[in-house]
Amino acid sequence: MFLYFQQTEQAVDKLWDKLNGWYEAIILRVPNLIIAILVVILFYFLARGIASVLRKILRKKLKNQSVRRIIVKMIYVVMLSAGFFIALGVLDLDKALTSILAGAGVVALAIGLALQGTLSNTFSGVMLSFLPKIRINDFVETSEHSGFVEEINLRNVVLRRPDNHIVVMPNSKFIEEPFINYSFYKRGRITIACGVGYESNLREVKQLVLDLIKAEFPQNSNEKIEFYYTEFGDSSINFITRFYIDFTKKSQMYTTQSEAIMRIKETFDANNINIPFPIRTIKMDK
Repeated sequence: MFLYFQQTEQAVDKLWDKLNGWYEAIILRVPNLIIAILVVILFYFLARGIASVLRKILRKKLKNQSVRRIIVKMIYVVMLSAGFFIALGVLDLDKALTSILAGAGVVALAIGLALQGTLSNTFSGVMLSFLPKIRINDFVETSEHSGFVEEINLRNVVLRRPDNHIVVMPNSKFIEEPFINYSFYKRGRITIACGVGYESNLREVKQLVLDLIKAEFPQNSNEKIEFYYTEFGDSSINFITRFYIDFTKKSQMYTTQSEAIMRIKETFDANNINIPFPIRTIKMDK
């Protein structure tokens, strides 16, 4: 019995020695812990301040809003990471830091293999952000959707359609397929198709249309109004006319097309030029 109590007393003494050692280690580490916490807090506010200043500078230097967001986020993350690693160094956790970096490499490899689609979208998002051919508020059209670019993030492109509905498209799909950006240039060319009766004076029709377009839709010095007869149709001689207008979205294009069609119709009516419609003759045997 005496031996049992003696062994128990020795075990308790060892436990207290161990706890006392931990206590002393913690006491000795308290200043480093406080400094590490202060370093993390300092770098947090420093990252916010630098991000805010950088955002203001880039707003003047870069017009592409998505590029500005990517750069600011990257700088913010780098600053926070630097503060975290410096705090680990203050705590003398160099070995732990090495283990964390090694483990992070293995985890990153596993995540990369498991999330290939997500990473593809992320890299595509970075590429889209730096592409000068697409910007926030541009009106773009893909093979399936069209709308205004609301947001370009690291996963998706967000489009706001003309009906005010939102379309979220994966970056990888968006960057792999062709798209039309109606907002990249202020001026664009539209085409109006029409037809006149076979009895019409074709040279007179051409001159009337050219004069009308020139008067109602002025062209710049390097732009040309084009007029071409295209075919002998079933009931009309068909033509197209092409000219430039100001439009950065489809609604502006439709508005001008509608106005041009009305003006051409009014001009043809005033000059007794017929725009025929298809006529079918049905012969019924008795």
